[in-house]
Amino acid sequence: MIADRLRLARRKAGFSLRDLSAAMDGKVTAQAIGKYERGESTPSSGVLLALSKALGVSLSYLLDTREIKLSGVEFRTKANTSARERAQVETEVLERIDRYLQIELVLELDSAHWQCPVARPRKLRDAGDAEKLAADVRDKWNLGLDPIPNMTELLEEKGLKVLTVPLPERVSGITCMVRRPDAQAELPVIVVNDQFPLERRRLTLAHELAHRLIDSETLSDKDEEKAANLFAGAFLVPRDHLLREVGKPRNALGYRELIDLKRLYRVSGAALLMRLRQLDVISESTLVYAFQSIARGWRTQEPYELEPPEERGRQERALRFERLCYRALAEGLISLSKAAELLRLPVPEVEAGLKGPQSADAERR
Repeated sequence: MIADRLRLARRKAGFSLRDLSAAMDGKVTAQAIGKYERGESTPSSGVLLALSKALGVSLSYLLDTREIKLSGVEFRTKANTSARERAQVETEVLERIDRYLQIELVLELDSAHWQCPVARPRKLRDAGDAEKLAADVRDKWNLGLDPIPNMTELLEEKGLKVLTVPLPERVSGITCMVRRPDAQAELPVIVVNDQFPLERRRLTLAHELAHRLIDSETLSDKDEEKAANLFAGAFLVPRDHLLREVGKPRNALGYRELIDLKRLYRVSGAALLMRLRQLDVISESTLVYAFQSIARGWRTQEPYELEPPEERGRQERALRFERLCYRALAEGLISLSKAAELLRLPVPEVEAGLKGPQSADAERR
């Protein structure tokens, strides 16, 4: 398993075999590294440490003690991703999931508790059926018609592994399954780019949820994307609730009204306008006029962002893993240094998270 992890980490770093050898100050040759990647030989403990340092990955990642792999990796991108970008994302996901499973094992928690709202992937006749699928999911999860305050928390509560991490600029998110050994159930994972505005992250999470629920065999790739987009809009902006707020039909919309509505549903201004068009609240000509007038530039620049750019990634973060680490630490199941390793934080910061900043400072004095 070291072979696969090593090859992926090297691609993430953008190193050739010779580059990696040089980054290790020639501790081993490029030919030796090639043998490690092909599984023809195994690096010593000293070489493994040097490899992890040069590649910027943890030793546990390279050792792959849990023997987990990603399957069905699907990227949502602005453009095609490079091999290096894909390797960067997959390495980051494997590292984070590995730590996630470690802490669940310590706490004796069942990792596979995904509360899927459909018995099997839904077969759709066309993209329009996604509207009913969204309503069915909201009903199954007892969400009512109110806007969803925190998409990340909702999906984590339902058993999805959600990661909000820095990804390459062209990648909005990915969905994949984590395969485990010994016939253990696969784990569904959704990863979202925390460098994007909160409005877009929420839509990405809803979009990726749709891909987990739609039978991909029944639609073309293009229609599946349309269905996932429609599902995301319908899930975040329920039909009946929106119609109650705006009335129907409308010949015009005011700027302040649109801003208030986007804040109510916590979606982008452009997504809100498209949702109004989907429900025939506004006509195609009204939609076009809006993008030419009061909503000019909304497709590229979000008006009145829910999350200021300097605080991007702080709201609606995936927090379950962090909570589990502090729970295990508080119960004495892991050490302070182990918690810092899992959380990738300095020991004083983790100690303050456990005891509070004043108590931690007082003990150090």
